[in-house]
Amino acid sequence: MTRAARYAKIERPRARKDGADVRTRPRPARGEGKANLARQRRFWTRRAAAWDHGAGTSPGLRQVVERVLAEAAPSSDDEAVDLGCGSGQLALRLAPLVRRVIAVDISEAMIDLLAANADAASVDNVEAVASPIERFDLGPSSVDLVVSNYALHHLRDRDKARLVARAATWLRPGGRLVIGDMMFGRGADRRDREVIASKVAVLARRGPGGWWRIAKNASRYLLRLQERPVPIGAWVDILRRAGLADVRAIPVVSEAAVVRGTKPGPKTQEV
Repeated sequence: MTRAARYAKIERPRARKDGADVRTRPRPARGEGKANLARQRRFWTRRAAAWDHGAGTSPGLRQVVERVLAEAAPSSDDEAVDLGCGSGQLALRLAPLVRRVIAVDISEAMIDLLAANADAASVDNVEAVASPIERFDLGPSSVDLVVSNYALHHLRDRDKARLVARAATWLRPGGRLVIGDMMFGRGADRRDREVIASKVAVLARRGPGGWWRIAKNASRYLLRLQERPVPIGAWVDILRRAGLADVRAIPVVSEAAVVRGTKPGPKTQEV
């Protein structure tokens, strides 16, 4: 049996032999939520191969991954979860540093690429789960670390808050939640305006193709159809409302930033 063959693709509750409970949310999404999940699955299935190639060659994304790992401060005894794992850019860097990684993504095509990449890298402590992260769940106090990289800006705002609140319950005392993502709003503050102007300038220099991208991205952004980033301050508020302590945000590159928080308990103090 190859390492890749040991990867799990589940859309149903399943009890682990070691007692941790890996499961999806019991009630399926309906109406708008169900349609949104279907769109996301189709989108990432189509883009899986391009993302696998592009994410590995993007200096900006690599810097975000490095900062997420630094803020996560993983240890060899940690059990970790990577939400929106894609083809493994973060999960496979994290795996050698921890006991186990549960890697979750909505697209089975991404999970297949993750399994192949793990096999190529001789990584065998990653369990991959094909599930919408909005429906994924774990038992209380079952992991030490929850991370995510460039995934959560695709969620609706209320789903961002719900996922963070749920992830906070998964953490053991002293556990960390670390999110790397594009984090900017619609121009309400100076940083937002600088980020937007920079992105427009880069595309404009590409000529007609870039102008088309500006128009397409503007409509998508204004209507919040695919990408739904929120400002750094909004993420800080979400983590604090979830009951996490020592919450801080670190700008990384261009529109990207990292936010982190810690589960209060013996290893930390509320601030």
